[in-house]
Amino acid sequence: MNYSALHKLLSVIFFAIMLACFIAGCTVKKYPIVRISSSEYPEFSDDMLYDGLEHSILQSISYLKKVPSVRKFKFGKDFFSSAHMIKSFEHFLNFIHTKPSKQELKKFIDSYYLVYRSIGGSKSEQVLFTGYYEPVLQGSLEQSAEYIFPVYARPHDLINIDLSLFSPRFKGERITGRYTGQTIVPYHERKEIEHKNSLEGKAKQLAWVKDRIDLFFLQIQGSGKIDLDNGKTINVHYHATNGRPYRSIGKLLIEKGKIDRSQMSMQSIRSYLHNHPEEIDAVLNYNCSYVFFKIEEDGPLGCLEVKLTPGRSIALDRRIFPLPALSFIETKKPLIDSSGRINAWTDFSRFVMSQDTGGAIRGPGRADLFYGNGKYAEIAAGHMQHIGKLYFLILKPEIS
Repeated sequence: MNYSALHKLLSVIFFAIMLACFIAGCTVKKYPIVRISSSEYPEFSDDMLYDGLEHSILQSISYLKKVPSVRKFKFGKDFFSSAHMIKSFEHFLNFIHTKPSKQELKKFIDSYYLVYRSIGGSKSEQVLFTGYYEPVLQGSLEQSAEYIFPVYARPHDLINIDLSLFSPRFKGERITGRYTGQTIVPYHERKEIEHKNSLEGKAKQLAWVKDRIDLFFLQIQGSGKIDLDNGKTINVHYHATNGRPYRSIGKLLIEKGKIDRSQMSMQSIRSYLHNHPEEIDAVLNYNCSYVFFKIEEDGPLGCLEVKLTPGRSIALDRRIFPLPALSFIETKKPLIDSSGRINAWTDFSRFVMSQDTGGAIRGPGRADLFYGNGKYAEIAAGHMQHIGKLYFLILKPEIS
């Protein structure tokens, strides 16, 4: 190997290992799931009367059938193969076809399933539940005076590095960047992409949309539809990010006193930005993370590449939770009147499937519920910020 090639290789390894050391210092040390006794089980009830649950379970089964049957999924101190996961889902699905009563359901779970609970946030055993939805944007395949903001595909110069190739201690750790000819450097941040034309010749524009704020929230949601001016609709789905850390603009606006914490929602952020256009650049660029998309025939899809089910799919931190998994949640949902106003928040519980992840969903104290699309979905997802509990169910190993 000549000196130039050796220098490049050493630079890449040094950068990767130094960044990995930083990443490793920020990861969760304690596994976030604990097995609980039957005396600690919640009152298993489903506010949707099992509607949509079959579709969600079948989507997870379709994913598991594509992975090796011996792949292991970790629940606390226990491991279960993908083959056992499929058996667990099918057994549960066959039972809910009977539309069991609450008493029958609890007896069934006591007899056949192990139950685990998330340890929640660092200051409590509670999980903060937020919501997300599938936005619909207006767009075009051609740039014009009306459609000026590009929806970018993954740039060809964006690379991902699997750090486990350098050392086993970095198992599961990856970084994103670009190769400059001498070393690997972080990929362009949002400000550079939107204002310095740093993607010219590097990324295809999948479509052009009217509203920059709509595009920003499309990136936050991860998937959406674009109604084109030619009468067609395309489904755009998360493909990659620039690897920069996600930073909440909602938190920024609270800290600056622009929006009161009690009034914080996606809708209040939109309203503030539309009423203060001179601040849009500074606020949006605070989140240096940027999402690139791909077009899918159907959608929306989660990180497992299966179709999400409204009210049944949740996003979790895939580094520390099993995906997919049969889960059970207890939190609050909004009651909305005909004018779109939230009258109250009411307790609810239901079975869901972990099928997605998100840049802001980090740690054992966070979960994001997918609401689907439409007015209710947008309102509920935009306002949901309530604590609750998160459980996981898996068929006992001895059940044949």
